[in-house]
Amino acid sequence: MFTTSTLTGSKPEQYAQLADQARALLAGERDRIANAANLSALVYHSLPDLNWVGFYFFDGTELVVGPFQGLPACVRIPLDRGVCGAAASSRQTQRVEDVDAFPGHIACDSASRSELVVPLVLDGELLGVFDLDSPRPGRFDADDQAGLEAVAGVFLESLK
Repeated sequence: MFTTSTLTGSKPEQYAQLADQARALLAGERDRIANAANLSALVYHSLPDLNWVGFYFFDGTELVVGPFQGLPACVRIPLDRGVCGAAASSRQTQRVEDVDAFPGHIACDSASRSELVVPLVLDGELLGVFDLDSPRPGRFDADDQAGLEAVAGVFLESLK
């Protein structure tokens, strides 16, 4: 049985611990739905000030909601809309301090105030995005971005 432990130390140290927990949780499983579900739960329950953590998978045309933790979400997101679409189309992490100031933001949960979206690219192909929302403006900083990119990397490693 997998058990989480409380994250301690500096923020980079906490993310290293979270990545280690994610690696242990996903070890030996290659199914992307199972791993996305477990990783969403792990991150949602490990980090403070989050109201949504989950995955959107690219179906060849648009992003389609996958496993997540939080309130019900938008089901489909075009690549030319919102923070998730921007991350998917640019293949660059999007860190948004105030989602209301982001052009074309899609308000799936009106409580969300800031967002971080990591594109998921495997062997040069867009798989989808890893999306985190917070009810607190400015919730995500450079340490969060680096740490969550590493956690997303653990997810991608698990699929190989």
